[in-house]
Amino acid sequence: MRVITVIATFGGLLFGYDTGVISGALPFMALSAERGGLGLTPLTEGIVASSLVAGAAFGALYGGRLSDRYGRKRAILGLAVLFFIGALGTALAPDLVVMVLFRVLLGLAVGGASATVPVFIAELAPAAHRGRLVTQNELMIVTGQLLAYTSNAVIAKTMGEGGVWRWMLALATIPAVLLWIGMLFVPESPRWLASRGRFDDAARTLGLIRDPEAVEPEFAEIKRRVMADAEEPRASWGDLRTPWVRRLVIFGFALATLTQLTGVNSIMYFAPTILLDTGLGTQAALTATIANGVVAVLAVSTGMWLLGRYGRRPMLLTGQIGVTASLVLIAFCFLVLPESAARSYLVLASMLTFLLFMQGCVATVFWLMLSEIFPLRLRGFAMGMAVFGTWTANFVVTLAFPPLIAAVGGATFLLFAAVNTVTIFYYLRTVPETRGRSMEAIEAHFRGQSAA
Repeated sequence: MRVITVIATFGGLLFGYDTGVISGALPFMALSAERGGLGLTPLTEGIVASSLVAGAAFGALYGGRLSDRYGRKRAILGLAVLFFIGALGTALAPDLVVMVLFRVLLGLAVGGASATVPVFIAELAPAAHRGRLVTQNELMIVTGQLLAYTSNAVIAKTMGEGGVWRWMLALATIPAVLLWIGMLFVPESPRWLASRGRFDDAARTLGLIRDPEAVEPEFAEIKRRVMADAEEPRASWGDLRTPWVRRLVIFGFALATLTQLTGVNSIMYFAPTILLDTGLGTQAALTATIANGVVAVLAVSTGMWLLGRYGRRPMLLTGQIGVTASLVLIAFCFLVLPESAARSYLVLASMLTFLLFMQGCVATVFWLMLSEIFPLRLRGFAMGMAVFGTWTANFVVTLAFPPLIAAVGGATFLLFAAVNTVTIFYYLRTVPETRGRSMEAIEAHFRGQSAA
């Protein structure tokens, strides 16, 4: 099971690398064509960064449905091909238009992976270990971002200016090839197989990934759930007319959207730009950004450990409060302190504190809850809708952040803090606890809650 998880989460690694690499590439892409760049302005920087996010929104929406129809494994194989083509296309892009087109294509792969990989792992994982295994995808996402930050700094230091950003973007082709090869040897989700009436194949797959004594009871629970769903039509928008489904999908969409409105990707995508605004030089800003990646990896590792000991709900609320306080600290540094090296490092410290709470608590719980709360019959469809909310909010933040930070500076982070304060109260009212329950038991809980 661990080998399967490592292979599948190469999709998360690509997700992280392709979203993180742009932070270091943008300063070089902003150079004139004569100096090897694309002559980007603050507006076109936002367009380049957000074009991937726009593609990811639709990749999530349709990727989930395709994984329902054709299977989780085949969907991920197809996504690996898109990752490769998108990475190579952006590295070779001769101008802004081609760059944006291939960033959108790359976004389709990122969005599809974000909707499919967590569900694939959750459906394969035993209930007792689901939290740790699903959050390994989040660990791979932040590891991918750390690799991007580190390789950006190394490439910039060793190769200078010119077309250095092309090498940064081209490196993503390597894990794409590894993902495609690895997925050839991974079994299909037993729950998806059962949902297609392939019960013998489902039982055989469970036999490969479970202890012998655990196979029969889990298979019986899966089969019982599938048989109960058999009389219902295929997942569609019409399911939203069912009150408990509608409430669950709305909650998932809100959770996904509000997680992005923390402002996390304004920091992950534009960290060097933020630090440049505090007075650091380009190379110093790129190097300092590596600290963001290191803290994110350590935070997710800690979050995985905490998930084995504490519930989803208290972790999410703790993280949300910490994120809000950190945003206020960043705004304070920009708005109150004079420009100096000390201010630059205080902003960096506040960003690292933000990431500690965000990646250690909020992000780990967010991806885990989305992968486990939706019923089997419409899991890919509902997950796709929720992750569409993630990427739509991400697109708005990514497009708006460069001109916003240029216009109002540090007050931008106060806006994020205000949104996050409202989010805390929403979570207090709505977030359920799912720790220690099978996916079928979680579904039964929400059905019963509606009936009550």
